[in-house]
Amino acid sequence: MLTPVILSGGAGTRLWPLSRELYPKQLLPLTGTRTLLQQTVLRLEGLTSAGPVIVCNEAHRFLVAEQLRQLHITPRATVLEPFGRNTAPAIALAAHAALKGVGSWSCPPIM
Repeated sequence: MLTPVILSGGAGTRLWPLSRELYPKQLLPLTGTRTLLQQTVLRLEGLTSAGPVIVCNEAHRFLVAEQLRQLHITPRATVLEPFGRNTAPAIALAAHAALKGVGSWSCPPIM
């Protein structure tokens, strides 16, 4: 079974002042009524897959959850990063969460 992974992170610096650290571009409706995150999730329609694994910053978890709720999407897992670690670690955490089938999981700080 296919398990989509959606990485929702960033520092919010490229589209400043619209995008900010606590409200990054993927949570903004830049090209219509849906946010970039919502548009990404909607592109999964028609796939035979499990719910997506979402990787996001701990500070964005409620915004992400609300945007998914608006679409009636239940993620397979939500991985909460205390701070960004780049793409490879986020994908590794998502794979681990998908295999475990956890609902919400906070990544322990890694020094």
